[in-house]
Amino acid sequence: MNQQMTYYWNRFKLAPFVTYILVIMNVIVFGLMTLTGGTTSIENLIRWGADYAPLIIEQGQWYRLINPIFIHIGMEHILLNMITLFFIGNVLERIFGHWRFIVIYMIAGIGGNIASAVFAPESVAAGASTAIFGLFGAFLMVGESFWENPYVRRQTQTFIIFIILNLASGFVPNSGMDNFGHLGGLFTGFLAAYMVSVPKSVGTISKYKRILGVVLLLAIVFVAMNFGLFG
Repeated sequence: MNQQMTYYWNRFKLAPFVTYILVIMNVIVFGLMTLTGGTTSIENLIRWGADYAPLIIEQGQWYRLINPIFIHIGMEHILLNMITLFFIGNVLERIFGHWRFIVIYMIAGIGGNIASAVFAPESVAAGASTAIFGLFGAFLMVGESFWENPYVRRQTQTFIIFIILNLASGFVPNSGMDNFGHLGGLFTGFLAAYMVSVPKSVGTISKYKRILGVVLLLAIVFVAMNFGLFG
């Protein structure tokens, strides 16, 4: 019995359950928003905490840098984001481990929302794509750090193409995509991945790169404070 429990516990530890929890949370929020006014209503998006710079700066509603990570605008939006999160989360959570994965995800989401608020202050933005682009950034960090690994190199090249295509589609008129948020998430996810590093079983990241990641993330917070995003 003890061996059986150990077996199931080890399987649980290896499973990307944080990814599954994130997907479930997003679906639950989407359902609640649908029942309380809809997911495409600007008023309801604001009510649920969408990223909107005037309310962050003038009323100190800094939670609008966090809530948008779990808010989506319409069925297509959440469907595409959750499919992407499910697949890339399955890969990256196994690489970084549970706590490193969620730290990268949340920092990237907040970083993307900061970029959106700073560079597109009049827009109402929401979606997990800021955090998802942060996961792309985290994989780019893995690619940069372990480029000599043929599998990592091939996957990194694939992700680079995917990132370029997604960013390019954001420049299509009326696409509704927030490239500022995506780039902010990508950049902060890249830095956050350096900051938390990878488990020793995966490899070793230079401590100088880790320190640089921390310094640049603090610089992003400093910029946000200068724009009044944290009161």
